[in-house]
Amino acid sequence: MVQEKNDGINNNNMNLLRQHNKPALSWELKIKKKVRTIPSFLGNFRPAVGQCCHQCTPDSLRKNLGKNSFLGFDNLLDVSETKTRYRGWLVRRLCCALFVSGLKVFGSPAGDRMQRICQSNRVREALAAAAHPEGEICQERLSRLTPFLPLINTCISSALLRFTGWAMLKMFASVFGSIQVNLNHLSALHKASREGSLLVYVYLRQSSVDCALIPLVLFCHNLRVPYTICPLHVNSPFLRSVLNKLGVVLLPSSVSTELDAEMETLYSPVMTSLIGELLHEGQALSVGVSAVSGHGGQWLARIRRLIKDGSVPDVSLVPVGISYDSVTNTNLQGSTQVCLRSALQWLWDLFWKKPEGSVRIHLGQPFSLKEMCEPGRCRVDKWLPLQNLLLPVILNSRVDDMYGKRQMLWLLPSFECTPELSPSEKDVCVAIILHLMFSAASCKAVMSTSIVASLLLHRYRKGVSASTLCLDVAWLTEELLFRNRDVGFGGSLVEVVHYSLSLLSPHIIIAAVPSREDPLIMSHPSAAAALHLSHLAQTVTHAFTLECVGACAVSAMLREVVFSGVSSRTELTERALQLCHLLPPGSMPPCQSSQSFALDAIDSLVRCGVLITEENPAAAPKCDFWKKESSLKWTTTDDPYHSDSDCEEQDLWSYKISQPSRCPDMLFFLCSMLAGHLRTLCWTTMALDIVDTPLAEAEFVRQIHSHLWNTANQKKQYYESCSEEAAHTAVRTLIDLGVLLEERQTGGVFLGVSPLFQLSENRQKLHCFITQYLYS
Repeated sequence: MVQEKNDGINNNNMNLLRQHNKPALSWELKIKKKVRTIPSFLGNFRPAVGQCCHQCTPDSLRKNLGKNSFLGFDNLLDVSETKTRYRGWLVRRLCCALFVSGLKVFGSPAGDRMQRICQSNRVREALAAAAHPEGEICQERLSRLTPFLPLINTCISSALLRFTGWAMLKMFASVFGSIQVNLNHLSALHKASREGSLLVYVYLRQSSVDCALIPLVLFCHNLRVPYTICPLHVNSPFLRSVLNKLGVVLLPSSVSTELDAEMETLYSPVMTSLIGELLHEGQALSVGVSAVSGHGGQWLARIRRLIKDGSVPDVSLVPVGISYDSVTNTNLQGSTQVCLRSALQWLWDLFWKKPEGSVRIHLGQPFSLKEMCEPGRCRVDKWLPLQNLLLPVILNSRVDDMYGKRQMLWLLPSFECTPELSPSEKDVCVAIILHLMFSAASCKAVMSTSIVASLLLHRYRKGVSASTLCLDVAWLTEELLFRNRDVGFGGSLVEVVHYSLSLLSPHIIIAAVPSREDPLIMSHPSAAAALHLSHLAQTVTHAFTLECVGACAVSAMLREVVFSGVSSRTELTERALQLCHLLPPGSMPPCQSSQSFALDAIDSLVRCGVLITEENPAAAPKCDFWKKESSLKWTTTDDPYHSDSDCEEQDLWSYKISQPSRCPDMLFFLCSMLAGHLRTLCWTTMALDIVDTPLAEAEFVRQIHSHLWNTANQKKQYYESCSEEAAHTAVRTLIDLGVLLEERQTGGVFLGVSPLFQLSENRQKLHCFITQYLYS
């Protein structure tokens, strides 16, 4: 926690509220007496987000201890004469251009980069391996690099960067009401830049706007603009030329998707050499990682390999959290085609669009990648395939082999079949990717629309009164702050809720009921509304992952236990541990063991009042040491996976369900947050009965996606479980579980049901195993 100062952020939020100029809701006047201010911090302290991991990078954390004074926020779009060296009426009209002209720009010409890459051992070996004719001369081999010349010659033009920075400030002013940047860790980035540290910014891909926001933030604060890895397929030669001069590394013009590029023989060695040369030049990098497929993680693996080979001494990774008030239209999860006509059409639409919503950007503390990869820091020795962890539990009801960590080698598509990477090295690379995904998600501020969306979708599906919604927003805000998650709003209770409802108005229903003093608010029953609210609510779900796992474990126990909801700690922990293996990637830190995470999940329910700890009356009291048959157990170990609870007789404790005063139905609220993911797994398992296999992976996912839509349409609800991203995640989970088998053929990867699960009995066991955690 860091001490809060008056940074004026509440004033910015108030101005943003007034920009909408929408009529006040009638219930505002009726609950004026209940109005209170929602601070974005508790007391005089604000959550310190983006700190280094104390286990993986303790040295990097130690460098920043005692330097957590809160410096406030900066609105990038609020450019006035105070940000320039000049004053006067003319300056007020030209302040944006004067501000951009006064910023420090780090130019980066390509120089002889092409020659250095061609002479690197990695590229020369790849060219030699790709040369089919034995008599092929060197010049003909180098001609194979022609498709990669625009990528290798990517540079940063100082003049074009200044003009683009001015244009982006004007453009984003037509899109967003404000872009707030947390200034806490900018001083650490300035210090690292002065010391010559190589910075790599890592964020979660949400839209193509992310690629532009991070360079704009760094440009406006006199930091080196990074080379941006952007997996876009740009058709226009003019656009490609402009983006290449702004440091944007695009896909080759001959491919349309990121996976197609990774399949080319020369792409991986050329890109690895390019990254090495850029880091040798002292340049910064910006990499986006997909939270669904893990695409983009291969760039982190390339940097890790350069450090191991000694080509690069070290880099400092900076997780970046970007939060939006509303869901953006552009999506990078699939193939994205960009042409000049579409770009011009988008710019034309901006002239007719009013600024709406805000963006909150948090830059985390930089930490050393080399330190993170040191032996004993990020342990991967207990990582096992998912089928080894859960199949004995599902089919044979055995729990002996479920203690371990789930392997996710599919996060490295281009390194999956690389022989020079050992299995342990692959696990280390995957651990780095998962750690950055978790850190970037934890850095994201929770916006007011996310809180309202989570309440409407997971707690009040049938509707809620406006006054009750206001009280619950205040309660959930406090819960988030107690979990060290920052929120992206401030102001009075009614104004915050009114602002959120105005942004969510296309996806909600506000009805005036004669018998009620205030209106009834509920989510729209359409599929588009459910998907929109579900996407916004993901940041809240990520903050409550511990509690959600524990709540679903309790729900699973309630299906079997009938004596007033009492169960032992061991049984609850085993249920929570099994559910941990089914979580999507990035939901839990890879440096924490699954068993420790499951124990914390149960303890979190005790802290929030859902469970009450009771002593088992059949056993000796916990404090009566003389009546115990065994003596106290002491252990000495350096294993980070070891827990002190292993020395306790856990069965002496039991739990009883309680109802917290401020949220009596909190158990079901928490269960509902994970219900969408679990329901997708259930429906995908049921679809195996009707899908003819083997099928190409893309076609298989398409048919699963179609089945999810048909199932949701039949039920007229639960549309949040039928998104394309949910289908991809469910299919990948079934592949890891051994339910689906991958077969590589000339036409690509084909998926088929394994012989073990062609038996309807085993599919039914799998369905029952997942359903036990599902609350509906």
